[in-house]
Amino acid sequence: MKKALLFTLAAVTACGMFTGCAKKSAAEGKVLNIACWNEEFQARFKDYFEAKGLVPDGVTVKWHITPNQDNAYQNRLDQQLYAQEKAPADEKIDLFLVEADYALKYVDTPFTLDVKKDIGLTDADLSKQYQYTKDVMTDKNGVLKGVTWQACPGGFIYRRSIAKDVLGTDKPEEVQKFLATWNDFDSVAAQAKSKGYFMLSGFDDAYRVFSDNITTPAVVDGKIEIDPLIKRWISQTKTYTEKGYNNKANLWSAESFKGAGKDGKVFGYFGPAWFIDFCLAPATKADPEGPNALGNGSYGDWAFCRGPQGFSWGGTWICAAAGTDNVDLIKDIMYTLTCDKATMTAIAMEMGDFTNNEEAMKEVAASDYKNPFLGGQNHISFFLDNAKSIHKDCMTPYDQGFTEKIQHAFADYFNGNVDEQTAYKNFYTSLMELYPNLKK
Repeated sequence: MKKALLFTLAAVTACGMFTGCAKKSAAEGKVLNIACWNEEFQARFKDYFEAKGLVPDGVTVKWHITPNQDNAYQNRLDQQLYAQEKAPADEKIDLFLVEADYALKYVDTPFTLDVKKDIGLTDADLSKQYQYTKDVMTDKNGVLKGVTWQACPGGFIYRRSIAKDVLGTDKPEEVQKFLATWNDFDSVAAQAKSKGYFMLSGFDDAYRVFSDNITTPAVVDGKIEIDPLIKRWISQTKTYTEKGYNNKANLWSAESFKGAGKDGKVFGYFGPAWFIDFCLAPATKADPEGPNALGNGSYGDWAFCRGPQGFSWGGTWICAAAGTDNVDLIKDIMYTLTCDKATMTAIAMEMGDFTNNEEAMKEVAASDYKNPFLGGQNHISFFLDNAKSIHKDCMTPYDQGFTEKIQHAFADYFNGNVDEQTAYKNFYTSLMELYPNLKK
């Protein structure tokens, strides 16, 4: 049985399985099991919760990290949650993380506990969080099923030295004027090419800008839909590839990040704050163990502006798993890492994250905060308006699969290995193999 169907069956079966499981145990568990797909949350947990001595004595934190690629994390998590009832107490998953692309898959199931009723966070605790971050994790009955420390408005992260060479300025306010619309962006891409630069690293760099602004969900009543903005991404990327405006790299590849190195020729990358801090900045350092300072590769030779279109990308939500015996500890984790203003401010100031507390972000935006990777820029102010306007009306449980399959199928088209019609055919085939319940 396909994993997608297995999970659906498991969710239905589990409806009666965990009756009463949200009740606080007489004794808290001695092992806190956390499932996630990389070390980002692990770092936040260790630096801003564990380092404060907030993990109770006698409790061992056990990490279950499975990469996201090809649905591996979801498949493993599904197996763990399905086995939750029969698992020994110290092996039950207590916390698990989800991304926006597949959050809905877990929100409308009994595997996720009510953040308010079961865990104990209050409306007052949650009042400063950006509304969209709560909307994403609210089920069809209005129950909040997860919380996050980050909000994810995005923009264009560009190389200062390249901007100066191409545009005559590296100042964010001035660069933004040159990139205010997609037509402007295309014009700068041509200018950059004439000077030996790539406007973008590869095929998928602009995908999230388009996909986050769609008005048609990826799946409607079981039918796969391709919004006109996705088709515009395909058209633009084919043009950029043929004209040499990108270097034909796939997202997350070594070649893509190589373009950000000291000798790289990539003008810029689209991304939110987590992409700046967790992905791009480390890739720019010639000496990975060296200082986060100007002179170590291209570190410090970057800046941030809004770009041609506002968008958001990603986000990581913390969910409490039904069957946990660590409710009190989970409440402390959720409060400290997503509600506490001091923690939210510290993460932003120290890590560059745009955190999920509107008051904290306003204060940081108005402060003398300087991001060393961005040449001392306080980029938080560029995010403020976008963060309040983010909506997720077109989310579906199939978004991660849709994104991965369309990017993979059309890489062959961009490279000239297949024609456009064949790329569409391959996309539909691969997506329906992943989700057999869908139709073209």
